[in-house]
Amino acid sequence: MRKLTIVEALKEAIREEMIRDERVFCIGEDIGTPGGWGGAFTVTKGLSEEFGLDRILDTPIAETGIAGVAVGAAIGGLRPIADVQYGDFLFCMMDQLVNQAAKLTYMSGGKLCIPMVMRAPVGATTRAAQHSQSLESYFVHVPGLKVAAPCTAYDCKGLLKSAVRDDNPVLFFEHKLLYGSKGNRAEAGALSPAGDVPEEEYLIPFGKAVVRREGRDVTIVGKLLTVYRALEAAEILSKEGIEAEVIDPRTLVPFDWDTLLSSVKKTGRLVVVDEEPGNCGWASDIGAKTSEMAFDYLDAPVRRVTAIDTPVPFAPEMERYYLPNAEKIVAAVKSLT
Repeated sequence: MRKLTIVEALKEAIREEMIRDERVFCIGEDIGTPGGWGGAFTVTKGLSEEFGLDRILDTPIAETGIAGVAVGAAIGGLRPIADVQYGDFLFCMMDQLVNQAAKLTYMSGGKLCIPMVMRAPVGATTRAAQHSQSLESYFVHVPGLKVAAPCTAYDCKGLLKSAVRDDNPVLFFEHKLLYGSKGNRAEAGALSPAGDVPEEEYLIPFGKAVVRREGRDVTIVGKLLTVYRALEAAEILSKEGIEAEVIDPRTLVPFDWDTLLSSVKKTGRLVVVDEEPGNCGWASDIGAKTSEMAFDYLDAPVRRVTAIDTPVPFAPEMERYYLPNAEKIVAAVKSLT
């Protein structure tokens, strides 16, 4: 067992899948530039030297083209791993992802499959409104897409390998503050969640959540960075005699309702934490569905702790005000008692 950062785990997953299956290739901006960073966050650094530029394909700054090539290659029998430098640029790809990749299997009566992965860094990192958004709920809303949002090195590797082998299109979200990158790509305020990753091969199935901390008084569910914010809050609450159970869904589509509802039935209370704005977001959907499926077990209304309904601000102090944090989560939990 070794300690790997998320960047190292992602790179290892890509490398292993490219060795295992010659149909797997990577495509994106600056991912194979000689002497370059290996994409915006160093995930593909060094892979072009091993696999060549015919399998680590550099593209112009053209997100629409990246998505189009990925969808077409998947239809043709290849298994592309596409890289978008910042998740915000997924908006440039919406027609290919939403109207083509997500729908062609259904529209063809199952004759076509689209085995592609779109990797997308998300999260606020003092890059302002067009490079800091969290976009997961946009794609959770689209039938035909699978959506992963892992927050540990172990999960990133196992889920990415599963995503590459899946015959469905997968949006694979990675939070910029969790990469654990060093040197030129170190992020201010980043966590370094290096974790144990076995050397032997393993896969993690989609649709299986994990309980990061057990508790009896309240359930807190988050995704990506907000899992760590929830764990921070749980530590604070524990000192005051409130034991919070923290759920990490790992994948958003499919979603593990059994694990979440089992926890809510035990604790009677639910707080949903999300870095996206709250209006019509992921937190709202989790809260609404939990209320539908476990209303008789809830002892208090579901609470949401989300970003504010504004564009992501640039000033660091305003960004901190905008985002959910441990203190806001603690306040939400206390409002339920």
